[in-house]
Amino acid sequence: MIIDGKALAGSIRGDIARKAARLAERGVRPGLAVILAGEDPASRVYVRNKVRACEETGVRSWLFEYAASATQQEILGRIAALNADRAVHGILVQLPLPKHIDATRVLETISPAKDVDGFHAENLGALVAGRPGFVPCTPAGVMRLIEHAGVPLAGRHAVVVGRSNIVGKPLALLLLQRDATVTVCHSKTANLAALARQADVLVAAVGRPRLVTAEMVKPGACVIDVGVNRLPDGSLAGDVDFAHASKVAGAITPVPGGVGPMTIAMLLENCVAAAARAAQ
Repeated sequence: MIIDGKALAGSIRGDIARKAARLAERGVRPGLAVILAGEDPASRVYVRNKVRACEETGVRSWLFEYAASATQQEILGRIAALNADRAVHGILVQLPLPKHIDATRVLETISPAKDVDGFHAENLGALVAGRPGFVPCTPAGVMRLIEHAGVPLAGRHAVVVGRSNIVGKPLALLLLQRDATVTVCHSKTANLAALARQADVLVAAVGRPRLVTAEMVKPGACVIDVGVNRLPDGSLAGDVDFAHASKVAGAITPVPGGVGPMTIAMLLENCVAAAARAAQ
């Protein structure tokens, strides 16, 4: 089974558009502010896709662009103004930031109520404690893909390859909440292939093209590929060797068209949820 993230995201975005329209009828139009600093080409593509998705679902968007030479104080000042702006319900700072800017300080300046990326320590703490809060978008999208594929999690072994604060760690927590037994692997893990072969659900999120080979996949396992890697010839490849792993897996996501569209859908869902909370 090829898990079509693009189709699922399209369905979710239709639901988001309906919710946004109902809020607009009450005088509250969901609004997302995006801050982009520097000239990273991939970041520009991601931001363009996010702004377009906002337009298509009835979410108002503002894009604030800064040169790579922008100061940290400029970025922090903009965030402070957006925190105070009642028309803005979500604030997104596109990563990576220029090296001279402290990304942690910037993300912690965003109001937790507007942290639709789910990166603020307060929202990550809520996730650890199992309390309501904004969940990082990519892990949330992964969970929806697994659910859509009808893959059971309770009592199953899930292996997450990658331990970032953006994907690996929050995803492990979400899987634990669904009663999976979770193993988190990383660059220092011994016998990665052996651990991966034990997984009923295998998630690759390390940013290394085709790291996960068919020999690392348990027959019938659900394989979620979070990686998006640009190859020398300009083509895209995931962290999973899709051509061969797809012959072993029971369900698998492609790259592109798997996790990527779901990340944007979850961002919009968080933004509309933030607007609904503000309306209350």
